[in-house]
Amino acid sequence: MSASKASFTVSASDRAAWENALDERLSEAGLVVTSCEVSLNGPWRIEVYGESEDPMVASAIADSARALGAAEPAWTWEALPDIDWVVENQRSFQPFAVGPFWVHPSHNAEGQPAGSIALRIDAGMAFGTGTHATTRGCLEMLATLDAAATANAVDVGCGSGILAIAMAKLWRRPVLGGDNDAEAVEVAIENAGLNGVAELCRFVHAIGLRHDELRAKVPYDLVVANILAGPLMELSDTFSNAVRPGGHVLLSGLLLEQADDILDVYGRWGFDPVRHVDRETGGAVWRTLLLRRR
Repeated sequence: MSASKASFTVSASDRAAWENALDERLSEAGLVVTSCEVSLNGPWRIEVYGESEDPMVASAIADSARALGAAEPAWTWEALPDIDWVVENQRSFQPFAVGPFWVHPSHNAEGQPAGSIALRIDAGMAFGTGTHATTRGCLEMLATLDAAATANAVDVGCGSGILAIAMAKLWRRPVLGGDNDAEAVEVAIENAGLNGVAELCRFVHAIGLRHDELRAKVPYDLVVANILAGPLMELSDTFSNAVRPGGHVLLSGLLLEQADDILDVYGRWGFDPVRHVDRETGGAVWRTLLLRRR
């Protein structure tokens, strides 16, 4: 099948949420999600690169619309020149530093700063290469935590496994992770091996913390969840029951304007804000929150 591009337009205020929702659903299959501004202060065009008439794209757009509480947009396919767009995307993924970490693709590990912790993650795999503001915010925040207070940690919605792998390499201790996408779990397991922490990282197929292995480790010192604002709010009571008093949740995947809603919901479940990190991706500001359970 020939390469094609599916595209549709959204308002500037909705662009970041749409791009993040689609990337979460399609990146593990190797599809590339991008966006561009149609006109100054005007609408944005969301673009998905993949195979012509790929039913996964239609499903992802419909699922994203439901998750965002939006109407499904009118979208079209456009045939593209015979170019490997996934390879092109991988080539554009260059190594970068965030906190003590050096994130790099397998084909380029040059320039690692002395003393930094290397994280080898390839683009076009499960969600979470480290390039997005949400993942960068989490990596930056993890480096500020007290190692003595994070002995029992879990990564909920692990995607590529980058955050669990980062914790395992930073603190040299076991870390659990779970994702509701079985393929993402396989990718996370593979990435842990490539990063030399297969013996420290255990990943399972789970929705939230609904898995025997994840329940068995309650109460946690730290729950990390880089997902979307809606699921974060839905999981607030679960996280409250799963985190020890004095323990923390590290939450990301939320836009700056969604932060107050998250704080309000988690405040009702006994969590107080500690600090936050704001980072920008594609013109939108994303906030990463560290909260402490009373």
